[in-house]
Amino acid sequence: MLHHVSPAAVLAVAAMILPSIASADGPLASDKRGLCFTPNDTTRADDAVWPPALSWYYNYKPLPEPKYKDIPQSEFEFVPMLWGAPETKGDTSFVTTIQDLIKSGVNITNVLGFNEPDAPYSWGGSYLDPITAAQVWVDNIKPLSDMGIRVGLPACTAGQDGLPWLRTFVRECSKLVSTENKKENCTFDFVTIHWYGSFEGLASHMGQYAAEFPNKTMWITEYNFAHQSLEDTQAFYKISAEYFDRLDFVERYSLFGAFRSDVSNVGPNAAMLSNDGRLTDIGAWYLGMESTGVKPTDGQSVSASVRQTVSIVSASLIGAAAGAWGLF
Repeated sequence: MLHHVSPAAVLAVAAMILPSIASADGPLASDKRGLCFTPNDTTRADDAVWPPALSWYYNYKPLPEPKYKDIPQSEFEFVPMLWGAPETKGDTSFVTTIQDLIKSGVNITNVLGFNEPDAPYSWGGSYLDPITAAQVWVDNIKPLSDMGIRVGLPACTAGQDGLPWLRTFVRECSKLVSTENKKENCTFDFVTIHWYGSFEGLASHMGQYAAEFPNKTMWITEYNFAHQSLEDTQAFYKISAEYFDRLDFVERYSLFGAFRSDVSNVGPNAAMLSNDGRLTDIGAWYLGMESTGVKPTDGQSVSASVRQTVSIVSASLIGAAAGAWGLF
């Protein structure tokens, strides 16, 4: 049974960890760690890096990645996500897709809700109002919960609108599942958290969630210390990983950094792969390995080479065209 998690308890554990960061190579491997899968079409060889060192993954989609679909769930669990609202009102294709996966033999045990519904599309959010979200949830997530699949509360941003959005969502969802004669609560099994700031801020944010949703476990499905120095980013990784591994109510976490440095949108030092696709220290630590000494910005990535080639070819074509038209 999960005991009540108080904000004070969350911060107390943080205070215990802050004075000393675990070890030179960070915490050992943990079965809580998963993959937030964000593939790059020009570097698909990188997809093979993550399993079997990590135990689970999600890809912001309802279907497994082709690269991983033949790996048993017991070895590398796929967690489907309902990223946003379908275009058509009343569309239940998500729940049908998950049920079909189960019928085909894929043992789905966890499902994630909306991705940053409080954020606009331009920021990567699903930009969904909580009233509409509640109906989509009842149509597509509740049937899965009724089947015994564990479901995660939508993953809002860490901005000031996140928790208010969730309060409204839970209230509206509860209205939809209630009748005049019987009041019901919208049920979920765990909360999902996103964070891109300091460790102290992360611990405080988790404390807010503990106060808002007592007796619920947590998944931190996107996190990092964005746009910081290499030293500060590495220190944040070590202390946060140790923190998550110590806390029983943190079920799972996935560092947002399983990509190459030159394509990172959270700063070059946050990436787990260098420009040329080698594991950085953070990448190695995350997989339970020793330091590599590889800096995130080492080497030239395939992506950069492709861009450079495209630039050269484009310049040549423009020059040839210009010459043909007698412009030079």
